[in-house]
Amino acid sequence: MLLTSVLILFFLLLLAGVPIYLVLSGLAAMVWLVEGDPLVSLGQQYANHLNSYTLVAVPLFVIAATFMQRGGVARALIDMASAWVGRTRGALGIVCILATAVFAAISGSSVATALAIGAVLIPAMRDRGYPISFATGTIGAGGTLGILIPPSLAMLIYGIIVDESVPRLFLAGVVPGLIQAALLIAYVRFFAVRNNLPVEDKLDRKQFIRANVRAMPALLVPVIILGGIYSGLVTISEAAGLSAVVALIVSLLFYREIKLLDVLPILADGVRQTGVIIFIVLGALTFAHWLTGAGVTRVLVEFVESMDLSAWEFLIIANLIMFILGMFLEVISVILIFVPLIVPVILQLDIDPIHFGVILVVNMEIALLTPPVGMNLFVLKSVANTGIEKVIKGMVPYIILMLFLLVFITFVPAVSTWLPNLVFGAR
Repeated sequence: MLLTSVLILFFLLLLAGVPIYLVLSGLAAMVWLVEGDPLVSLGQQYANHLNSYTLVAVPLFVIAATFMQRGGVARALIDMASAWVGRTRGALGIVCILATAVFAAISGSSVATALAIGAVLIPAMRDRGYPISFATGTIGAGGTLGILIPPSLAMLIYGIIVDESVPRLFLAGVVPGLIQAALLIAYVRFFAVRNNLPVEDKLDRKQFIRANVRAMPALLVPVIILGGIYSGLVTISEAAGLSAVVALIVSLLFYREIKLLDVLPILADGVRQTGVIIFIVLGALTFAHWLTGAGVTRVLVEFVESMDLSAWEFLIIANLIMFILGMFLEVISVILIFVPLIVPVILQLDIDPIHFGVILVVNMEIALLTPPVGMNLFVLKSVANTGIEKVIKGMVPYIILMLFLLVFITFVPAVSTWLPNLVFGAR
């Protein structure tokens, strides 16, 4: 009875527009009191969840992404990509995908990627006669690479929940991320030729070299992060700290789009974003802990056993559930609510948690593009100063492409597991 009441209240509060962290934390406190447990034990639960070295990486990656977003990195990456593909028809669309892919490997955040690249490219694409719906759709879809290509905050949080190797998870996103980028570029090229989009002026040799040299400091960040992790020199948390320091140095000394006086406000913004994430993490993990104690996971496992579902059948159902949840909840909330409940099920069905992690993240990429809660929709509506209906229209072809990618990844696990197994060995 209590479980049913809590779940009904959960959805009613969400429909009423209550922030997700307040819903989760409030419900966790409520069930603690109803069951007669002292609130001090709830505080102990929070402390236990915060006692994680890996969780320390979350605020550091967020701060690094904030510096990169404000510090001129996007412009340098766009200029470099443009130098390579500028003579191709529809080049600005291809530049968008290439720049978002590289920025994703720096920031780990989809929203930061879409905002930083969109702020520079949308005005340029509009001036060159690109349809605004196509421009926003391309940047929104490219921006989702921020949670698939490593480092990824979504992968990091998933790894914490399932107690899985974060370096393995990061590597698992590489091949799917490259396939997604190739699919997006293929569509951009098709659209550009069909609609006779403009060709950019060719750069001379000196301009080409200058654009590439100027992007080198930005490229230091993913080299330091991923090189440090996979060489074994640093842990995930230490790599996150290094990325924040290098992002600050690059922004201040090389691109100089922020001043020393801007550092504290930018840090404050990064801390604010981190605070929201941490509150959601704490509320969701505590709520999931209560759901597990209430027997929900046991019921799910028994239900799957009674239905005699195969792994593939369960994955199809899970994809449908994640797609629906993603339409109404933001990415981290879906991960933190859904994953703890179904981990016992995927282990029971012998589904590789690495493979499932990639399926989950691709679902969350699609969630970022789908109304009514898709974050990239509202970021790009603001950046482009256009109607939300135009932004949604531009997303539709990319959502279809990403659904095909999701099906491919779901039924071909090797796409996700091949690279981690090659580097770390099969399990």
